[in-house]
Amino acid sequence: MSSFEQSQLNRVKRVSERAAYDRETIYRIVDDALVCHVGFVQAGQPFVIPTIHARDGDRLILHGAASSRMLKHISERKDICVTITFVDGLVLARSVFHHSMNYRSAILFGTGRLIEDEEEKWRGFKVLTDHIMPGRWEDARQPNRKELKATSLVAMDIETASAKIRTGPPVDDEEDYELPVWAGVLPIRRAILPPIADDKLNKSIVLPEYIEGYPRKD
Repeated sequence: MSSFEQSQLNRVKRVSERAAYDRETIYRIVDDALVCHVGFVQAGQPFVIPTIHARDGDRLILHGAASSRMLKHISERKDICVTITFVDGLVLARSVFHHSMNYRSAILFGTGRLIEDEEEKWRGFKVLTDHIMPGRWEDARQPNRKELKATSLVAMDIETASAKIRTGPPVDDEEDYELPVWAGVLPIRRAILPPIADDKLNKSIVLPEYIEGYPRKD
C-alpha cells in the first residue's frame, strides 16, 4: 500500500488540505531529518525525548544507552508517537493574526521492540550510521562487542502516519491587502559548512569525498 489509511489516530483535522498520507511524502521528511522527537507515557507522566533515528523500510530504528527510559518503554512493546518538523520559512502577513510558517512535518505511530539478534543489531547500527553520514560505516571503526552491549537499539513498526505541509505566501483578509505593511516569506534553509578537522588528526589523512560532498538537503 502506497498510502496509510486515514483513521482517528493519524487524520489531520485542522487545515486538512495540507495533509498527506502517502508513504513517499512522509518518508522523505523522515529521511531528511537528523533528529526526531519520541513521545510516550510512563506511569501517567508524558515524556518527549529527542533522539537520532533512521528508517529501514516501514520501520524506524532508534538508539540510546541500554539504561534509557525511552528505549526500555519502547522495548516493552508499548505505544509511541514520533514527530519530525522542518521550518522552511517565516510567513509575514499584513496582520499579526495571519502570520504563519512554511513547514514540513510528519507524525508516526507504532509499537516497538528491542533488537536483540546480533546480526539484526549490526544491521541497525549500519542503517543509523549511513543515515547520518552515508559512507561512514565502511570507513570508520565499527562497534566492538562491549560497545554493542552498552547500546540498545529498538525497531518501531510504522503502523500509521501522516504529514502536514504548508508552502506559499501569506493569506490576508481582503481588506488588509491595502495596508502599508510589508508582507511575504522569509525563507529558512539549513547550511552545510566546511568541515573542521580534529586538532589531533594525522595531517596525512585527506578529507573523504563522502564528507566533502555531504548530500543532505532541505
